[in-house]
Amino acid sequence: MGLGSTAKKIQGISDRAEAMYKQVQQLQQRIIGLEEEMDDTHETVKRIDHQLSDQRELLLAIADEHDLDGEEILADAAIDDAELDADNGDDSTDGDDTDDAEPASADAAE
Repeated sequence: MGLGSTAKKIQGISDRAEAMYKQVQQLQQRIIGLEEEMDDTHETVKRIDHQLSDQRELLLAIADEHDLDGEEILADAAIDDAELDADNGDDSTDGDDTDDAEPASADAAE
């Protein structure tokens, strides 16, 4: 009788170990997938950053052709963006939630 209950306990432990092993395998696959997505995202960000630099150079060249100070224009735009961000930051602690919440409340009012 003692051997039967021991065998049942061992079988239960074995079943739990197998289930945990499957969970670990699933987690490993998820981690591998996330690493691949992260690498893809990194490459995309690098590509977009390079494109942005190219566009900035092009805009500065166009501004120069039209006798405009492109650096001053970009500096003014950066100041305007910073002021806008600061104004939005005063309304709530998380600007993302505020932007999403305002259109929903406006739609509800209509």
